[in-house]
Amino acid sequence: MESVIGLVNTLQKTCTLLGDYGDDRSLPTLWDSLPTIVVLGGQSSGKSSVLESFVGRDFLPRGSGIVTRRPLILQLYKIDPGKEDYAQFLHTGDKKFIDFSMVRKEIQEETDRVTGKAKQISALPINLSIYSPNVVNLTLVDLPGLTKVAVEGQPESIVQEIENMVRSYVEKPNTIILAITPANQDLATSDAIKIAREVDPAGERTFGVLTKLDLMDKGTNALDVLEGRSYRLQHPWVGVVNRSQADINRNLDMIAARHREREFFATSPEYGHLASRMGSEYLAKLLSKHLESVIKARIPSLVSLINKTADELESDLTHFGRPVSIDEGAQLYTILELCRAFDRVFKEHLEGGRPGGDRIYGVFDHQLPIALRKLPFDRHLSLQNVKKVVCQADGYQPHLIAPEQGYRRLIESSLNYFRGPAEASVDTIHFVLKELVRKSIGETQELRRFPTLQAEIVAAANEALERFRDDSKKTVLRMVDMEASYLTVDFFRKLPQEAEKGGNPNVSAADRYSEGHFRRIGSNVSSYVGMVSETLKNMIPKAVVYCQVQEAKRTLLDHFYTQVGKKEGRQLAQLLDEDPVLMERRQQCSRKLELYTAARNEIDSVLWTR
Repeated sequence: MESVIGLVNTLQKTCTLLGDYGDDRSLPTLWDSLPTIVVLGGQSSGKSSVLESFVGRDFLPRGSGIVTRRPLILQLYKIDPGKEDYAQFLHTGDKKFIDFSMVRKEIQEETDRVTGKAKQISALPINLSIYSPNVVNLTLVDLPGLTKVAVEGQPESIVQEIENMVRSYVEKPNTIILAITPANQDLATSDAIKIAREVDPAGERTFGVLTKLDLMDKGTNALDVLEGRSYRLQHPWVGVVNRSQADINRNLDMIAARHREREFFATSPEYGHLASRMGSEYLAKLLSKHLESVIKARIPSLVSLINKTADELESDLTHFGRPVSIDEGAQLYTILELCRAFDRVFKEHLEGGRPGGDRIYGVFDHQLPIALRKLPFDRHLSLQNVKKVVCQADGYQPHLIAPEQGYRRLIESSLNYFRGPAEASVDTIHFVLKELVRKSIGETQELRRFPTLQAEIVAAANEALERFRDDSKKTVLRMVDMEASYLTVDFFRKLPQEAEKGGNPNVSAADRYSEGHFRRIGSNVSSYVGMVSETLKNMIPKAVVYCQVQEAKRTLLDHFYTQVGKKEGRQLAQLLDEDPVLMERRQQCSRKLELYTAARNEIDSVLWTR
């Protein structure tokens, strides 16, 4: 859990540094793809108290009117017990805040720095990380509270601006909505529930939170809401009891507040039966677990987006470095050296110096055996099909003791099923090798300047891989065909032979066409097919590695070397072309690529350690 939530935390920081935080709706952004818990609520709904209860510290600005005027990305990290709490802002670098009153002050000052003292709002987020043994790993985005009236000094448009900002976050399909509503307010008038209902009508990504349960009028309760009768969501409602303003004024600490909250639910006649799933501690754990599961489900799309963006940036950075010599011999030498650099990276992927090669082993150790086990032999060797095949093989004349032609037809048709997994193994390894070529091209720093040469190498490598695949496919299919062309006779000689019963041909004929007889035939064929399956499970990997992997290691670019050796002057220069316009952008792109590469490496480290 720590790794995947920490992954999103890192990516959010990357987005903030890049200025990519979802405010530009014209293009897809990395931010839009990140699973994010957004805290949604009206002013005085208890939003700040809920967040502070998660942290166990007072750290948010308080006051009348619109206090939160910029999105606050709050990232919580659980550290070892006994260690001291501290906070860090992205905009202050490595500076640690031990005094949480200074955290509040920094939020206020950083907000004013961007929005001015006129209490405007801004979509530029503040990124705050808090490290504490008293938190769960969790990331939330706190937004300005929804309001219907602008305070003095603010334009009337601010009401709509806040709603627009809130909607820009909660409309995104990857957003998890934490809709906070006071229990002493009619649910029908809740701004948070109103917007949540509009953007998530099925309630699939909304968590409802009721605050101020202890402030409800006597004789009333919120059971209809908490038990899902009043407004049903896919996730359970959670009630919380936070500190009152009087508690805050007298500095009631969070430990005492949490204890009092637990006691409230445990002793409440209305809510006692729900006590195990009420309270801010339960809510934080619930959200952390849910966020973890959502992140895991979204990782493939995150990988795709980050790879796509990084590839685009790498394309921009292909023109780094000093100008290439105009000497023909030097150009040829440079091209060959670049090819060798790529080849070294590619071999490192295969041999274990870089990740990726182990995926080949996974195909043989996991995917191929599963594919063989899933072949439909139960259906093919069912009593009905065995009887049909044997009877068709007999023709007009019934078989005597053992239906040899029936056996052969059943075995040959069964072995034909092995062609699918054999071909699939070849194609999967081909895909892995092509992917390793792509990764190796991207990871060969020296090649990034030369897009034309990159494309030529990829084309040559893929062409070679196609040849290896064709050869490998022919080989494994021949292996399957060989198994079908010559059956292992000794296997059947060892089977118990059927004997005539009492010399009575009528009885024997009846027995030869009994269900038991056909079941024995099916069982014998199934045993033989199982023996062949074990053989192929061992031999297919050998053939595939020999024809594809070993060939890729030895001769991937041999044909390309031959072709390059025939090129002269202008043709060599074309392979090493550079764009002056793109070179001017190198500094900006280099910074972006560094961040996206860090994001990709973060994902890789999480995936490879799971």
